[in-house]
Amino acid sequence: MGVLPLAASAPSGRLAPKWRVLISVIFGIFMVILDTTVVNVAFQTLRTEYGASLNDAQWIISVYVLVLGISTPLAGFFSERFGMKQTYLTGLGIFVLGSLLCGLAPSLPFLIAARALQGFGGGIATPLGIAILLRTFPISEQGLALGIFGIAVLVAPAIGPMFGGVLVDVGWWRAIFFINPPIGLLGIFLGSRFLPNLKSGYKPALDVWGLITEIIGFGAVLYAASIAATEGWTAPDVLRWFAVGAIGLAAFAVVELFIAKEPLLDLRLFAKRIFLNASVLGYVSVIALFGAEFLMPIYLQSVRGISATETGLILVPLAITGAIATVIAGRLYDKLGPRLIMGFGFGVLVINTWQLSQLKADTSIGWIVFLLALRGVALGSTVQTTLVTALSVVPLKHLAGGSSLINATRQVVQAIGVAVLATVLASTLSPQVAALEQQFLNLPQQVGAPPVGVCNLPTAISSPASDPAMTPSPQLIDRACQETVAGFEQAYKVTFFASIAAVVLGLMLPGWPGKWAGRRAADGPTAIGH
Repeated sequence: MGVLPLAASAPSGRLAPKWRVLISVIFGIFMVILDTTVVNVAFQTLRTEYGASLNDAQWIISVYVLVLGISTPLAGFFSERFGMKQTYLTGLGIFVLGSLLCGLAPSLPFLIAARALQGFGGGIATPLGIAILLRTFPISEQGLALGIFGIAVLVAPAIGPMFGGVLVDVGWWRAIFFINPPIGLLGIFLGSRFLPNLKSGYKPALDVWGLITEIIGFGAVLYAASIAATEGWTAPDVLRWFAVGAIGLAAFAVVELFIAKEPLLDLRLFAKRIFLNASVLGYVSVIALFGAEFLMPIYLQSVRGISATETGLILVPLAITGAIATVIAGRLYDKLGPRLIMGFGFGVLVINTWQLSQLKADTSIGWIVFLLALRGVALGSTVQTTLVTALSVVPLKHLAGGSSLINATRQVVQAIGVAVLATVLASTLSPQVAALEQQFLNLPQQVGAPPVGVCNLPTAISSPASDPAMTPSPQLIDRACQETVAGFEQAYKVTFFASIAAVVLGLMLPGWPGKWAGRRAADGPTAIGH
């Protein structure tokens, strides 16, 4: 099946249908991605509001990631069964309903259930938004389309902490959920008007065994990753859940490759060299993106004592440069292919990650802002480019399934990657320092009081509101600062070495100075990358 007639030009003075589709998808997916980081800022507030323990409260975040990862593989099946447009809009509607219920939640169990609803809707909608764009735009503009769409991918998680920080700081924590429905409803309205009815005319049977093993495998691995950072990778619960997940994923692979007549996910796509290479590069770029947005807020808030609102503002340059770079990279991809863009993007990421690994307790905020802006250039060049490159070898009729496969595996890699970075971050802390940081983390924060960071504890301790009995020695405070900063150095070095490997893989992709066939080869008699 070729590109739809939507790619045709619009009457003079009207926006072409393909651009209406792009705008519709951006509004919907922006809302879903925004929620991945905006809630993190409010975690401690939510815990206090519901009087929950850390283990109970962590389900607010964990259940969203779990259900998002589990539901993503179902997107391809639902789109084949009920139509891509209908499934996408249904996913957005479920997410909007979940957001509304989150904001109204009277109890922690209610909130957790509503977060699961959000995750289910988001997991269905996200991969289909990408597939709709590639089915709508002509071959020569698919990189540009995903580049512009990539603005939402990069900007939403970067500005999430800023929105969340402002709302939490003024006491409007429920508003972090209420900002979703207006955006989502607009996305649904636009989508219902402008999205094409993409139906294959074929209704596949549900791969029941694939669904069961997928839920067990993806769910157990994602849950294990969510608790590994706090409980430790050798904790019995963590090992047990990883073992269950590994067995589940192995069974899922056997079912999909050898048993299912109509597999839930087409794992044979990984046999295509370009698909596999670009997918691996995408995993590195996603870890780098969410690693930066995971590590940097912790550094700014827990080390430097910077408020959540100011932290969000410091992250804005990453969003701005990332948005610009992703559009430019999309246009260059259409003309040159991925090789040059990947080499440049991951090359910048190598340099930038090394610079971030040299952060100190007194590093200039201006220098940090510059490094984040530079990181935005690197991520804007790589995150979406890896996605469109992988999907370039997937025939149009299989795009929904291919997009689901990439998004599902990215969810797992992202969760494990962030858990690894959190573990590395904590690995440099001695027991005394870890106890000190936990002690001050649990101190109640007075309204209007300056934020407390590990490296500005003397200021906090000298405050009249401080408890003299909890005052540590200056030597321990200095040691805590040094060990914490060392943890960030080690965590960034992990992504530094991953970035070096990514440069090599990126240069192995097709493109300038060689020939670049793009999607034409995927829909021709023989597909590239086998």
